[in-house]
Amino acid sequence: MVRKSLNIIVLILCFGLILIGCPKKTVVKEEPSVKRGEELAPGKEKAAKEEAKKAREKEFERSLVAKKEPGIEGEFLESRLLKDIHFDFDKYDIRPGDAEILKGNAAILMKHPTVKIQIEGHCDERGTIEYNLALGERRANSAKKYLISLGLPADRISTISYGKEKPLDPGHNEEAWAKNRRDHFIILSK
Repeated sequence: MVRKSLNIIVLILCFGLILIGCPKKTVVKEEPSVKRGEELAPGKEKAAKEEAKKAREKEFERSLVAKKEPGIEGEFLESRLLKDIHFDFDKYDIRPGDAEILKGNAAILMKHPTVKIQIEGHCDERGTIEYNLALGERRANSAKKYLISLGLPADRISTISYGKEKPLDPGHNEEAWAKNRRDHFIILSK
């Protein structure tokens, strides 16, 4: 009887150990985003932002092409990142599609607060020299006002009109004229 009781106790203890089980190693996988967030302490976060800013500046600098001809405020640079806008015949109002282009140009310029630009107003070959100079000026000023409305400081923007004197396309048809009715954006060198 003692032996039977002892077997029952041993059996109960074994069964209890099985139920309780041995503690298992729990492996906790850190999510990469959580780990990255922990690594980016305030100092590291600032360094990461600074690195991103430098990368944007390098991209902007790579996009610049020096031009030899003088602008209104000295020599200038062109950037493939700043896009031209176009106008309808004998108009200087900003079209909806061109407003989006100006928003893109403004976003680029906001990221580079020391950059100054010059907006060149251009026209097609139709009309007198005087008329096209005045229309080109209205076009450049229209774009300037729009950029200012988007938050770009006015002292960073100058305008000039070339009228019909610098056509992009020398053709004498509607396709060429549509290309020539434009505002072109250049960067003033320091």
